[in-house]
Amino acid sequence: MDPTPYPIGKPLQPWGDVEKQSWLSRQVRHRSYADDVVAKIDRLRARFDVEEYGRLDYADGALPLLAIRSRDWNDALPTILVTGGVHGYETSGVHGALQFVEQHGEDYAGKVNLLVAPCVSPWAYERIHRWNPNAIDPNRSFRENSPAEESAALLRLVAPIRDKALVHIDLHETTDTDETEFRPALAARDGKPFEPEGVPDGFYLVGDADDPQPGFQQAIIAAVEKVTHIAPPDANNEIIATPVVAHGVINYPVRGLGLCAGITNARYRTTTEVYPDSPRATPQQCNDAQVAAVRAAIDYALAH
Repeated sequence: MDPTPYPIGKPLQPWGDVEKQSWLSRQVRHRSYADDVVAKIDRLRARFDVEEYGRLDYADGALPLLAIRSRDWNDALPTILVTGGVHGYETSGVHGALQFVEQHGEDYAGKVNLLVAPCVSPWAYERIHRWNPNAIDPNRSFRENSPAEESAALLRLVAPIRDKALVHIDLHETTDTDETEFRPALAARDGKPFEPEGVPDGFYLVGDADDPQPGFQQAIIAAVEKVTHIAPPDANNEIIATPVVAHGVINYPVRGLGLCAGITNARYRTTTEVYPDSPRATPQQCNDAQVAAVRAAIDYALAH
């Protein structure tokens, strides 16, 4: 048993409504989705189409879910899906997606259709958290009849391009708080013992175990390595308790786990993982790494 049990609930007993409400009462709004994200999206409206694809009506206020599209959408072109902020606390996923659109989105005009959902979980973005207010992880909830409205709304948005997408790149981070807060909270919520996995120092990718596309993954790693360092494997040749299959790459069964990376039938799919807590990386480097990953993913897909 964990010698320092999570402060909510009883060890090895799953949470009920009382424990979830206790957890929710501790969540504090640290930053503004409107100021940090919506304002940046609004500045892109002159060059891109912006749509509200859903609205989160939680007890403490409504939050619009926004997506950015290529202005001259052409069904004859391949479609690129970029998602960020599925876990709201993973800051470079959100701001890397926005930076990509701002700096490079127009570079691909006439070559691809871009669909970018930069902040899938705005409530969690504001509270620097992994879950939504119902203590549900949106990134384990991308399935039919999803219990997470964040996930359900994105599934509805993506449905028309599910079979047309060429690339889907989902932008994430692995942080020190994964090990100190979020994994312990998950274990407590589910009534399981907490088993540390370690936090890798550097960038890595999570491919789809059912269709790994190793050449695609390595092209992204090569591009990102010019911006920030790649996570080495641990002594067991693993990253977060998962075997390393190539430099900086592990694979998950993304659809079986209900992960965002499995929501389309895109030939090329991956999840980025930036490490913002490294003494060797700045916040801007983390955003730049996400941008490099997106560009490399698109360029590889178009070349192959």
